[in-house]
Order: sequence, then structure tokens, then C-alpha cells
Amino acid sequence: MLGLERALPALAAILGAAYLIGSIPFGLLITRAFGLGDVRKIGSGNIGTTNVLRTGSKKAAALTLLLDGGKGAVAVAVAYGMYGNLAAQIAALGAFLGHLYPVWLRFKGGKGVATFLGVMLALHWPAGLLACATWLASAVLFRMSSLAALIAAAMVPVWLWLTRAEPFIWLSLCLAALIFVKHHANIRRIATGTEPRIGKS
Repeated sequence: MLGLERALPALAAILGAAYLIGSIPFGLLITRAFGLGDVRKIGSGNIGTTNVLRTGSKKAAALTLLLDGGKGAVAVAVAYGMYGNLAAQIAALGAFLGHLYPVWLRFKGGKGVATFLGVMLALHWPAGLLACATWLASAVLFRMSSLAALIAAAMVPVWLWLTRAEPFIWLSLCLAALIFVKHHANIRRIATGTEPRIGKS
């Protein structure tokens, strides 16, 4: 347990770092480094892993997943090593919420799913790995970025329950609900059959 005297400045620093880590647009940076153009102009305009797949580069997509997934993991690992489990859980929330800043600014970009999975990898890696596999498998099977993200988010609580990580189930349910709220426009496109498919312009 953190002492109150050291908790506030420590957690403020951790949340600030988590915010910065969570806001790094790896999908955008990687596609530019690979000479694939501006990923924001492809398909739905998302800069996450499944949208990077729209460029046709599996290597770029895999690297984006690794780095995006690591955002939350880095924030949580640093917090846990310095101040213990309470700080780690708060850093996990900070990494997730920080990754949503483009949404708050009405930029149609990252919706936090990559960082959400990174947080799960850090808090309970078996469920995190299963969630990442679910995300990629859904993207390959359905070829829809938003649908893959929603399926992965919905399955995280299930994977946590199956891997006996009950303490994190409520956290994952709340974060999954937030993802669904932020995807309301995408859900409408999926329901009406107008959601762009991966690999098509």
C-alpha cells in the first residue's frame, strides 16, 4: 500500500507518463517509416493495427500490434516496480485513458483497444495474449477493423475469467463498455453493412 505522503506526487508522475506513452501513434509512424503513406487516409481512418493491415503489409501490422500493445505494459510495469500493485492499476487506467485523447479532441483515430490489450498483457499476460490473438484472428476472419476491436474487447473479461484472474474482470468490463461507447459510429456502419473491409479502399 502506498503511503499518502508519497502517493500523490508518485501517481501524478506515473499517470503523466502513462498518458504520454498511450498517445504515441505507432501505427502512423510505422506506416510512414515503411513508405506506406498516411494510414489515416486508408479505410476508416483508424491508426491502429487492424487498419495498418489495410496497407497490405503484415510486417507493419505485426510491429504496430507489438508496440501498441506494449504501451500499457510499459506503464504498468514501471509503476509496479516502483510503487506496487495499487500504482500499477492506476497506471493501467492512465495508459488506457491517455490513449483516448484523440477521441476527446474529436480526431477520428485510436480508440484505445491496443493500449487496452497492453494493459491486460501487463496485469495478466495469459489473458492478454489470448486477447491479442482474438484481435488478430477476428481481423483476418471478418476483415473489419472495428468489428475485430469490439470482439477482442468483449472477450477480455471471458479470458480473464477462464484464466482465473477475477480481480481484473470488473476493470476489463468497464473499459470494454467504454470502447463500445466510443465505437458507436462504427457499430452503426457494421449494422448497416457500410463498414470498410481491411485490404479495400
